[in-house]
Amino acid sequence: MITIINYGAGNLFSVEKAFTSLGADVRVSSNEDDILSSDKIVLPGVGAFGDCMNQLNVSGLIPAVRESVTQGIPLLGICVGLQILFEGSEESPRVKGLGLLNGYVRKISAPYEKIPHMGWNLLDLAERHRENGLFKNVPQSPYVYFVHSYHVVPEDRSIISSTCFYGEEITASISVGNIMATQFHPEKSGDIGLKIIQNFIYY
Repeated sequence: MITIINYGAGNLFSVEKAFTSLGADVRVSSNEDDILSSDKIVLPGVGAFGDCMNQLNVSGLIPAVRESVTQGIPLLGICVGLQILFEGSEESPRVKGLGLLNGYVRKISAPYEKIPHMGWNLLDLAERHRENGLFKNVPQSPYVYFVHSYHVVPEDRSIISSTCFYGEEITASISVGNIMATQFHPEKSGDIGLKIIQNFIYY
């Protein structure tokens, strides 16, 4: 069973629809026991970093998310669901992230581009992450859909599984251990996005 975590700050319908279209056994839940008994969990997120962390804190689900990762349950973070895995963000400087990974979320530095970075962009996939991760059997230069103004700068760059370019190099996804996350929206990225979700389902 795959649980999409409902903490009031995610595009749950689109994410659930993408998973069910692939035949996944999936539920949307804000129940701690559901999270901890899952085979896999999905942590979506839209809006501001601080708002997402506040909603997650109010939901009381932070201990369950942390415990699930400690137990080795595979986790897929999406958009701000990637960002809140890290220590903090320039967007909400007084708000702490989950701190599951070391690094900080920075505003995109693209003086000649419109912010937010919104629309389709080309991914540059890291070869070392292609064998058994989200990008298995995905073409080398896929287009995916983004909506964001901030991106994470991990302390350990080896966890970056893909980047894109928008005025500067942007972290598009990360992968380390049982944690995988995308800054882009796979549920809005057509056939490529569905393939990425399928790879998570069968990870």
